[in-house]
Amino acid sequence: MGNELNELNGPVNPDGRDINVIEKQLQVKVGVGSLIFEIALWVLGIIPGLIFLFMKINAKKYFNQLQQRIQRDASQIDNYLEQRVQVLQNVVGIVKQSVDLDKDVMKSVAALRSGIHPNEENRNEIQGTVDSAMRSINVAFEAYPDLKAHRALADAMQQNSYLQKEITAARELYNDTVLRWNSDIFAWPTKMIVAARSNYTTRIPFSASQETKAQARSTFFY
Repeated sequence: MGNELNELNGPVNPDGRDINVIEKQLQVKVGVGSLIFEIALWVLGIIPGLIFLFMKINAKKYFNQLQQRIQRDASQIDNYLEQRVQVLQNVVGIVKQSVDLDKDVMKSVAALRSGIHPNEENRNEIQGTVDSAMRSINVAFEAYPDLKAHRALADAMQQNSYLQKEITAARELYNDTVLRWNSDIFAWPTKMIVAARSNYTTRIPFSASQETKAQARSTFFY
């Protein structure tokens, strides 16, 4: 039997296909078969029933720990985001002293100064605001060669680049943990039964905003 997916002779979409993360949580459900399975274990004897009971207790403990790990991974992203905001504030202060910076950039930084407490909903928004401000600063950085000689500014721009890489790595780690959660809650019988009884759902991994995707397709160099 040949390959079901044949890259040599299979259908090809010449226009390509964009990929989006589906913003939907799937509920874990178990049917009557799972209930019969549990009853059968007790019918076979108290030992099988107790063993499965302890397995369910351990599965519940595992899910509790995994949820804390997801929180930790998300918090790590927030830490790097907050550091980028601090770097952005320092950069704006330096650039403002040298050139007439766009007022919109100043407004964005002022809004971030009030403090950020990212969550699942606004984490991308904060990232987008920082990215947008940094692009404006990069324009000024290139337009005024004298700024490049500013040691503090050069260090800050380097820190920004480093933090962006760390954010990317932290998001990959977060997505890996979310993938583990999404896979384990459907692992029948023990974990899936526990997940269903706990009303667990799948979790949504990180997704880039439409604006960020559009910018990724833009021309950076002329």
